[in-house]
Amino acid sequence: MSDTTEYEVTVVGGGPAGLTTALYTTRLGHDTAMINRGGGRAAMMLDTHNVIGVPEETSGNEFLQTAREQVEEYGADYHQDFVSDIERREDGRFDVTAGSVSVVTEHVVLATGFSDVRPDPPLPRTGRGLHWCLHCDAYMFVDQPVFVMGAGEAAAKVAMIMLNFTDEVDLLTRGDEPEWSDETDRQLAAHPVEVVHQEIESMEKGEDGWLKSFTFADGETREYRGGFPMYGSDYNTALAEKLGAELNDDGTIAVDDHGQTTAEGVFAVGDITPGHNQIPTAMGEGARCGIQNHYDLRTFPMSLDEIDEQGGDIERSAAPGISETLRGRAREHNAEAAAPPVDLDEAAEPADD
Repeated sequence: MSDTTEYEVTVVGGGPAGLTTALYTTRLGHDTAMINRGGGRAAMMLDTHNVIGVPEETSGNEFLQTAREQVEEYGADYHQDFVSDIERREDGRFDVTAGSVSVVTEHVVLATGFSDVRPDPPLPRTGRGLHWCLHCDAYMFVDQPVFVMGAGEAAAKVAMIMLNFTDEVDLLTRGDEPEWSDETDRQLAAHPVEVVHQEIESMEKGEDGWLKSFTFADGETREYRGGFPMYGSDYNTALAEKLGAELNDDGTIAVDDHGQTTAEGVFAVGDITPGHNQIPTAMGEGARCGIQNHYDLRTFPMSLDEIDEQGGDIERSAAPGISETLRGRAREHNAEAAAPPVDLDEAAEPADD
């Protein structure tokens, strides 16, 4: 175990929401740590969709790596590790324990996300026929044969939604008894969606690595470009629950508009909270959360009570309200940003005698 380091903000989880939170808290002058076990939904992306300014050919890992480098460049500390425990101290701060990291922090931001429940194989590769985000990936299936997999209410609804993009939609229950309501059953029957109840026996891929077809238990083979499994989510809420944060009925963490949970000093952002599971949405949540942390933690303006407690007017020497570590890093960063570009051709010319 390393020596304990003190921070104002510690972000647990390194997806788009957590990274954006850390970006804001660091640039707003708060010593920030990020502890990230790695992986997550964004890391699985072969291509990035619906993020303005980011080319589609950018992989999830490339996107996250660039973001991590930005956060560290501004002065945050990044740790690749798994947070095993968080405990509230008597002074209201938190002890955060990971494998090789020990942190004391004033605020905790949980960005631990969830795991999609995967159906049994055979399944195509994620991003090459198996897709988890309807709003991200439906566009790529315009005029393509598509499956939706599952037997619940969500699967039936998504199958009908996909008719906005293609007229070839199959709903694969894989032998499970349908659990959608009678009203949804009537609605589904009125839409041109074919419900296939047979279990999948085998799968064929094309030369490009994408799904080509499924063969079912009755011997029928049906071609698909790809589709969406709808089996629910496992939310990573153990740390939140231990700290006393309340959960919603769907398993997400209850938060206000700025990510504050019902536990003081504990925030949550991203897929672990209610709302659309989208990178731009997560980034917006992270920005709001980072700004709220700044409002709660910033030194100035001091209240009248604080001014009286410290004995009167504030000395100029008390400013700026930022740690020496971040102050130095900001100076370096701003000097680098302000440096004029070097003309390599001119620099290569020999000096006159």
